[in-house]
Amino acid sequence: MPHADRNLAHAVDADRSVIAKTMQDRLIVGLDVPTVKEAEQAVRELDGVVSFYKIGYQLAFAGGLDFARELASGGTKVFLDMKLLDIDHTVAKGVENIVKMGMTMLTIHAYPKAMRAAVEAARGSDLCLLAVSVLTSMDEQDMIDVGYEYDPHTLVLRRSEQALHAGMGGIVCSAEEAEAVRRIVGPDMAVVTPGIRPAGSDHGDQKRVVTPGQAIRNGSSHLVVGRPIVAASDRRAAAQAIVDEMRSA
Repeated sequence: MPHADRNLAHAVDADRSVIAKTMQDRLIVGLDVPTVKEAEQAVRELDGVVSFYKIGYQLAFAGGLDFARELASGGTKVFLDMKLLDIDHTVAKGVENIVKMGMTMLTIHAYPKAMRAAVEAARGSDLCLLAVSVLTSMDEQDMIDVGYEYDPHTLVLRRSEQALHAGMGGIVCSAEEAEAVRRIVGPDMAVVTPGIRPAGSDHGDQKRVVTPGQAIRNGSSHLVVGRPIVAASDRRAAAQAIVDEMRSA
């Protein structure tokens, strides 16, 4: 990609850049719990160690959207993981309302038309739109099963280029691909990596996993960690250990 075009793409959404200044700001804890009460408890336990939370389908459909508004109104950063994909008009109208909620990040499936509609709807706001490339629970056989002609790595890079051209604020990918993605999108876009597992922890349903330290070395701007923290007997200690590993990297 020509250098001038890349700089232009970065400039378009420079106001939505969310590259964090400290490692604590770069850890996003996934509140993958069944009730708002349990989410509130997790936030209380992690206060002072974590300042950024992800709310996805499980919690969103159990009152989590109102909880997300409450967190945001109190100054906490919220990553709303809705993975929007629909006709352009519907995506745009959804994004317009999410902007009003005060969210920090929002995921859109990395389809070019959907991304362009979302970017236009969020223009002028602080909402960072993240392009979901390939889910970290998918491997090459999964890609074949759903009919894609590309392996995960190739498709992630293709969608990263498309997200850059669309003016998105960042990419969601495995930290395995973060280094290659960073070379495509440059230093200013967020590279948000789920599938983070501390050494020795259970991978669960994740297939393309990386440790926190390696993710930072690979160029991830933000790490999304759910079960290794939320399911830990001492959530605070688990989160602090991950932040310490990120700093040491």
